[in-house]
Amino acid sequence: MKPKTHSRFVRSIYFWVGIVATLAYRIVIVLNHISPTWVLASWYIGTLGFIIYFAHRYQISELRAKLIKRNSLSEKISRGDQLSAEDKEAIEYIFKTLQSSREKWNYIFIFVSSVLALMAGIYLDFIAK
Repeated sequence: MKPKTHSRFVRSIYFWVGIVATLAYRIVIVLNHISPTWVLASWYIGTLGFIIYFAHRYQISELRAKLIKRNSLSEKISRGDQLSAEDKEAIEYIFKTLQSSREKWNYIFIFVSSVLALMAGIYLDFIAK
């Protein structure tokens, strides 16, 4: 099995699904003060988006782990063994998917939007009343 990375377009779709899901969840605190219908819509969009995004991230993590285990890459590298062509392809896939991944940007966005949502929630629930 030769592992293949997704196209840039597909990776962008997953990235933006994660961003939209995060925003949909974080905006719920504001929507609570506007409309219950919008709260529900936002919650469902966020939940569906997270299902898609994290299922994708899980698949990639599992493939990386399987490649490392199946090819005994940790042991071979520790011992300084010669790597086969298949081993090199596996390592190339792992490095390529780590380098091309924008998941760290999703994590940064989740962190920043969570802080902003917390601040908005405190303001709307305790200060603006």
